[in-house]
Amino acid sequence: MLADACPENWRPHLLDTLNGDIGRHIQAQLNAESTGGYVYFPPAGTLFSALEGLDPSSVRVVILGQDPYHGRDQATGRAFEVMNGMPMPPSLRNIRKLLECDVGVVPGDRFELGCWCNQGVLLLNTALTVRANSPGSHQHIGWQAVTDQIIKIVVEQPEPTVFMLWGAHAQKKAALVKGAQNQVLSAPHPSPLSAYRGFFSCRHFSKANEWLIKHHESAIDWTCAC
Repeated sequence: MLADACPENWRPHLLDTLNGDIGRHIQAQLNAESTGGYVYFPPAGTLFSALEGLDPSSVRVVILGQDPYHGRDQATGRAFEVMNGMPMPPSLRNIRKLLECDVGVVPGDRFELGCWCNQGVLLLNTALTVRANSPGSHQHIGWQAVTDQIIKIVVEQPEPTVFMLWGAHAQKKAALVKGAQNQVLSAPHPSPLSAYRGFFSCRHFSKANEWLIKHHESAIDWTCAC
């Protein structure tokens, strides 16, 4: 069951959803994918990797993606992250370019997002699975209810949190973000189809740190990934 794969720090907050009708429906859909001969990503044991090492009160930044990468050996369970040794997809390469523009990291090919998560950055996709080679294929199997609940859990914490919403899909979630302790930053999606519309000038990494410092929290060392 999905609840068994959910990290313990989050399980009490998500148990009703994962064990209820929505969770059972998602599990049934994933089972049907497998029995139907389809492959989905990420692997079953990594569905909730975005939550690993975090608890709701430790989240300081949320970066929302849409769904996992749909190619083999790409998706890790964290938004925009790829497995070690895999080439950077175009959106991830553009996120690295934003770092170059915003905080001055030198151009390069290394970009490993795990160190962000260790500092309280939640890399959350709004759908946690995708069928191989079929982007958006699991957007409507029930994951939205689960990930909306995760967002609400973070929003309800008293600690300050910054939500980076890139693109129209992510920006729909702004309605869930309430409270003076929470800051929403919106920009075009880093996809090559839209990044040129202002993504590279959004300065979200430095703006997030300005917000955190203003609220007496430690800044994120964004450069550790490069």
